[in-house]
Amino acid sequence: MSNFKTFVRSGHWPTLLASFLYFDFCFAIWVLNGAMAPFISETFHLSAAQKGFMISVPILAGALMRFPLGVLSQYIGRKNAAMVEMGLIVIALAFGFLFVNSYDGVLAMGVLLGIAGASFGVALSLGSGWFPPKYKGLAMGIAGAGNSGTVLAVLFAPPLAMKFGWQAVYGLAAFTMLLPMAVMWFAAKEPPDREHQSFREHIACLFEKDGWAFSLIYIITFGGFIGLASFLPTYFYDQFKVTKVEAGQLTMLATLMGSAVRVVGGYISDRIGGINTLSGVLLLVAGSLVMCGFASSSVALTTLLFMLCFAALGAGNGALFQLVPLRWPLTTAVAGSMIGEIGALGGGFLPNAMGQSKQIAGTYLWGFVSFAVLSLVMLAMLRLVQIRWTRTWAEKGGRARPGAAPASSSSGYAKPELSA
Repeated sequence: MSNFKTFVRSGHWPTLLASFLYFDFCFAIWVLNGAMAPFISETFHLSAAQKGFMISVPILAGALMRFPLGVLSQYIGRKNAAMVEMGLIVIALAFGFLFVNSYDGVLAMGVLLGIAGASFGVALSLGSGWFPPKYKGLAMGIAGAGNSGTVLAVLFAPPLAMKFGWQAVYGLAAFTMLLPMAVMWFAAKEPPDREHQSFREHIACLFEKDGWAFSLIYIITFGGFIGLASFLPTYFYDQFKVTKVEAGQLTMLATLMGSAVRVVGGYISDRIGGINTLSGVLLLVAGSLVMCGFASSSVALTTLLFMLCFAALGAGNGALFQLVPLRWPLTTAVAGSMIGEIGALGGGFLPNAMGQSKQIAGTYLWGFVSFAVLSLVMLAMLRLVQIRWTRTWAEKGGRARPGAAPASSSSGYAKPELSA
């Protein structure tokens, strides 16, 4: 408890709270179509492939919007960028309530929901910006736990859609955005780590191997999280013939684990290192996904396995973003947005893989297996690149170097202090 009090006093907790709420509500909006997919699919009589594509559209759109928002935040400030984004989300939801009444309209709405998916890098950088390097993993874990917005979506959207119709949920969701907007406006303060750099310096991480290594790993940890979270209501509904509301409740059990353990992942990574944590995570993700594919006859066992898988994915998200501010201390927001963009693009792979597997092979098994194989490939890559990482900017295992200070170079490396 004393350590946590020290952590709270080391930064600005109202900004961290505002960042959490901002990310939490944006995440809930981002996955709305996934949460309501059984209703939408029934309305328009969609095939398995169409379901997968519909669910993937907001994920892909959100991924593509992340980097531009991250760049914008460097010029107008993260707090201002967050307020602009939330205002656009309200407008987008109003469009969904008033005009979406066809499958093509749902796809267009999926693109607009992607606005909410752009919040990731800004939320984490804003929330952790007031905290020193040794606590950034925990701060980012708390802000990143806003992916618990998935829980809000799958828990509340199905019963509301059952009572009022799924189009009305868009309108109701617009009003919920007023809460994070108010908290952000009155409680948040722009962190002091904002740097005035050239556009080339902002995007330097795009031209470095480390940026792409981080992004590929994030395809598994976050791409797997958002892809599975969006697809699970459809999976439970189709595979086990539960009701639409029950499908949302079962999804909630799994995604809640991922959101809660993200904080733990950041906390553990501060102590044993993000590299060590990610190594265990990738093994656990691969194993649990394969077991999910073979446990398709038992809803109870499948739910427990998904809870284990989401716990690993959540810990992996926290672990990876414990490493980001160590590698890019001066451009954390933009680096995080770029990594989040590629990672979320990977999230679009999983719903499509699941839909194609079902439509072509008559089973979802091969969708699970394909992502498990990808996890093992990323593990092999991590074990190779970590050798260089621990020689340049991180301690063994991926911990922060004692006394590290920001570099003045555009690469964003932290310069270790030289001991006598």
